[in-house]
Amino acid sequence: MKLYSHPLSGHAHRARLFLSLIGAKADVVDVDLAAREHKSPGFLALNPFGQLPVLQDGDLVVSDSNAILVYLAKKYAPEGWLPEEPAAAAAVQRWLSVAAGEIAYGPCAARLVTLFGAKFDTEEVIARAHRILGLIDTHLAGREWLATTRPTIADVALYSYIARAPEGNVDRSAYRSVTAWLERIEALPGFQPFQKSPVGIVEAA
Repeated sequence: MKLYSHPLSGHAHRARLFLSLIGAKADVVDVDLAAREHKSPGFLALNPFGQLPVLQDGDLVVSDSNAILVYLAKKYAPEGWLPEEPAAAAAVQRWLSVAAGEIAYGPCAARLVTLFGAKFDTEEVIARAHRILGLIDTHLAGREWLATTRPTIADVALYSYIARAPEGNVDRSAYRSVTAWLERIEALPGFQPFQKSPVGIVEAA
């Protein structure tokens, strides 16, 4: 397998993290975003949307970070990462939608402002980040994982941008249940950290 990635992309980190957690091997190919390699004809032949990450498994090409998580869970992961039971499967899907929606337009967008100078309304995206962090914090009170009683791809999908939310000037310190959840993910065998950037709120070591 090949994973087309970038070390500062939280979407790409989802895929790299899950590969590591399940012990699946893939060659990581770093794509030069600054040189717009993701818009080159060669890359667009893999993913016409021109976005990272992209997973190539033999002749099969899977794009979109959440789709990659589903594919890896179905083909390579031990049972439980993507449950078959209807209610549990629906719970996982609910959080994948949050990753693609509220997380992308909250913590992710706020980080894009400080890291890449994205033209978002800073106050608006930080407010969105706090709203979804508050909802997740309430949801996690009294439970360890987002969707079921064990880690699933839902937890993987939300981890990266929440872990680096302070880089977008989103103060995460008040969300104690979220903090404990992040620590549980970081304690999983095979955990792979998401590269830190010296922007936003500097967290204590």
